[in-house]
Amino acid sequence: MEKSTRWTDGTAFLCPLESITPHAELLAISYTAVAFIAGIATGTCGVFVWNRWLRRIRTADWVTPDILTRRRWVKGIVTSVGDADNFRLYHTPGIGWGLFRTVPTRAKDLKDQTIHVRIAGVDAPEGGHFGRPSQPHAEESLVWLKNRLEGRLVYCQLIRKDQYGRVVAVPLVSRPFLSSFLGKRWASPLALEMLRAGAVTTYKQAGAEYGPWGRETFLRIEAKARLTSSLVIADLCFSNSRTTRRGMWKYGCVGETPAEYKRRYTLPPPSTKPYTTLARQSFWDNHCGGEILAEILAGGIDKCLKCE
Repeated sequence: MEKSTRWTDGTAFLCPLESITPHAELLAISYTAVAFIAGIATGTCGVFVWNRWLRRIRTADWVTPDILTRRRWVKGIVTSVGDADNFRLYHTPGIGWGLFRTVPTRAKDLKDQTIHVRIAGVDAPEGGHFGRPSQPHAEESLVWLKNRLEGRLVYCQLIRKDQYGRVVAVPLVSRPFLSSFLGKRWASPLALEMLRAGAVTTYKQAGAEYGPWGRETFLRIEAKARLTSSLVIADLCFSNSRTTRRGMWKYGCVGETPAEYKRRYTLPPPSTKPYTTLARQSFWDNHCGGEILAEILAGGIDKCLKCE
């Protein structure tokens, strides 16, 4: 009777629901917490991915120390070439470039939108700047780099910043008809191409970077370009062939390297003091600690009495 009365009562069917309701509330709270945590994790991951791989680096000022420490790879389109060892890169992260995302072409749209890149490991002939004359073959090297890079997709490993605020990088030129996923793996090292073409010399100053190839590879390729040019000069005595000339080495040698050129213009101007005065000053600085005896100089004696 109790069993039948329990289920025939009009309100008895609510008893099981009342016992289940607290458990349903707990499950709802658990699902809400899980959804909240998942939303936070998704948002955090999205911000991380955006900042690390999808956000455009507009200028060299946007390159942070963390990016340089990780030696991050970036890809972009070369918009212009300044000198024969640097260029401007419009960073193109992610996908869709050329389809629904475009690279500006007008100068006013590119202002403060490109990274100034200095090619690591090479030194090009200096062009005329600040009233200084340009080096031989400077224009030829500049034209070579313009023809090779402008409008091309380039991958750059960012290494450090130089004293001019440019980003020193190892550039790789993408090969035609390769997707962006395979482009870096099969890309061509720009610095080695320039050395083979005789457009640059190996940069040998302190802090030079040579990428995974190392300094010896750079020097070996440069030496090969010089040797090829020397053989061509000898061959021209017997033939009119000019097919294998290599840039600045096509006449066999270079009178002044880019490093020597820059060193010459950064040295202080020669002194106008007479030679005898300079010689005496050097003598007293080395032997007497700068103590110049007036009576000795007045008599024209070139020996210090204290040093006898």
